[in-house]
Amino acid sequence: MDGVDIFKFNSIGLLTAIHKDYFKLVNYRELLFNDFGDRVAQLLHVKSVVPFPLDDGKQNIQQEVLIVNTHLLFPHDSSLSIVRLHQVYKILEYLEAYQQENKLTHMPIILCGDWNGSKRGHVYKFLRSQGFISSYDVAHQYTDSDAHRWVSHRNHRGNICGVDFIWLCNPNNSRKPLRTSWVEAVFSIIKYQLQRASIAEDNAFAFLGANNHSDSLTYPDFCQALQKVNLTGIPHGLSFEETKELWVRADLDGNGVFDYEELKKIWNMTMMNQSGNCKESVMVSRKEEGEDKEEEEEAIGLKVKKAVLFPEEAEKGLWPESYSLSDHACLTVHFSPVKMFCS
Repeated sequence: MDGVDIFKFNSIGLLTAIHKDYFKLVNYRELLFNDFGDRVAQLLHVKSVVPFPLDDGKQNIQQEVLIVNTHLLFPHDSSLSIVRLHQVYKILEYLEAYQQENKLTHMPIILCGDWNGSKRGHVYKFLRSQGFISSYDVAHQYTDSDAHRWVSHRNHRGNICGVDFIWLCNPNNSRKPLRTSWVEAVFSIIKYQLQRASIAEDNAFAFLGANNHSDSLTYPDFCQALQKVNLTGIPHGLSFEETKELWVRADLDGNGVFDYEELKKIWNMTMMNQSGNCKESVMVSRKEEGEDKEEEEEAIGLKVKKAVLFPEEAEKGLWPESYSLSDHACLTVHFSPVKMFCS
């Protein structure tokens, strides 16, 4: 196509196109997950060709953005939850490494693609805990619990669901340490697997330690418990190092055993880094609010101006039988640069 740079990753059909009149490519990387399904991701570091005016109209800037395009594995069964979580973790870990390697600070990040999971899933909660917002939900002022307001896909089972996201993380969004979010996400999978088996909190400890007649679990008991909930003993499950790290986080008092009180704290753990509202961060300086905080720096982020799905029925949570262009709806989001403050 004239005027467009096209980047293909043919193993699973990824394609990212950049209009050369608007953006120039600073760097391009391909990320191989090296796991089940041969899933991959593309990372593009782009910079605007023509300076964009800020919202206040007083300043023009050349916007830089990191863009990731991916297609996660379909959750054929619950054992793949940890694989999908691994895939997203690798993306975020790679983004952190790329920013450190290139000394990039205070830059907005856009993640887009087919995430093969809804707003109820572990991947959604994991990304939210890392400061990402769903651009479509921001534009329509939906909350995290609004899981049926829109759809974007009719899958091979005939189910309609919202799985296509354009995620935004602005430089002023507060973020938990990546590894903390990862551990919380894994514990969330454990809780989900137990609830799915109709095991309540009161009975969870007995189930996990069924072969142990004491009131606490040792590390070997803990390893067996992880196997019961499909996190180990499967291809591409938790590694030995990850299992050990979970054990250290689970044994909150460090006494070498995992007891019921520690299980209750994990059971009630929340992954969300912010409120349930999918809204953008406040764009004002904390100094202007009279708060005595550490030194702040100005940064340029992105504001969601508009987001639409085509066909229009998808915006109402419906899938038209007459739509034959694809089994996915087309999601389009318009952004504009905005000044913000980062500490």
